[in-house]
Amino acid sequence: MTAAATNAKIRHGPTQRKKNTLRIDSKLSGTVPAAAPGLALLALALFIAGRAHAQDLEPRAYGNAPTGLNFLVLGYVWTEGGVVTDPSVPLENAHLESPVGVAAYARSFGLWGKSAKVDVALPYASISGTADFDGAPVSREVSGPADARVRLSYNFYGAPALTLKEFPSYRQRVIVGASVQAMAPTGQYDSTKLVNIGSNRWSVKTEIGTSVAVKRWILELDTAVTFYEDNDDVLGSTREQEPIYSAQGHIIYGFKSGVWMALDSTYYTGGRTTLDGVEGDDLKENTRVGLTLALPINRRNSIKLYASSGVSTRTGGDFDVAGIAWQYRWGGGI
Repeated sequence: MTAAATNAKIRHGPTQRKKNTLRIDSKLSGTVPAAAPGLALLALALFIAGRAHAQDLEPRAYGNAPTGLNFLVLGYVWTEGGVVTDPSVPLENAHLESPVGVAAYARSFGLWGKSAKVDVALPYASISGTADFDGAPVSREVSGPADARVRLSYNFYGAPALTLKEFPSYRQRVIVGASVQAMAPTGQYDSTKLVNIGSNRWSVKTEIGTSVAVKRWILELDTAVTFYEDNDDVLGSTREQEPIYSAQGHIIYGFKSGVWMALDSTYYTGGRTTLDGVEGDDLKENTRVGLTLALPINRRNSIKLYASSGVSTRTGGDFDVAGIAWQYRWGGGI
């Protein structure tokens, strides 16, 4: 080998290693679903604040991620409108504001050779505002913990469990996954009040999601059903609620820089309530749209911005949302 060739090889070596490093960084900074668990935890802050399992707008919930990663998320969500009203209580002209802070943790791992993750969130919320009850104005102002939530997600097709070293060779095509999430009645609740932060009941949501990648685009469709336990202490009465059926879709575009943006939409129906055996006229049939923007900072940190609004509302769910979250990830060889 000539001296010139040797020098060229030496000069070329560090450049090649730099390209490989940038490739891995890009994959972990938002161009692949490795950032998805954190965004999912931001979205959960919304439904924790409003007890709105069916109203989730959560892009990239079933993306693949290297195993062994840990995600810490600190988020803030602002909701305004009728999101925290109980449909079994005849409130009208509700104008309620609810800032919510959330601390959440998620971990990705392998299960039967496929990718999976578990996440848990502990939110804290405030509610203030006014409404009309029996023709008279009422007001409410309260702060306290909201209901805690835990979820297990499993991708049973198209998302093999891969380590960080194995992950750069992965290219998404079609992913199909499922999840089960439970919300526990750990939040603030006063049975003598019309509006509360907590729900005073358990609820469970089961969901199946599909994610299809086409070059830089990702198309997603998730369908779910949410079941509710009876609340036996609503102003001295017992409230029952039928399941809510929902579907959400996302159109996602990933930029070369690692930034990605999503157009989100959801439709949900059902959830009619019964109070002491008397069926309410509160069948839900609502539609929402939203936007999500993910901004990677480096391999370990990213910021996500989120907003949504109701498009059509039959009962409840007429509210606006804006949120921001910081995500930090570690472990798995990162």
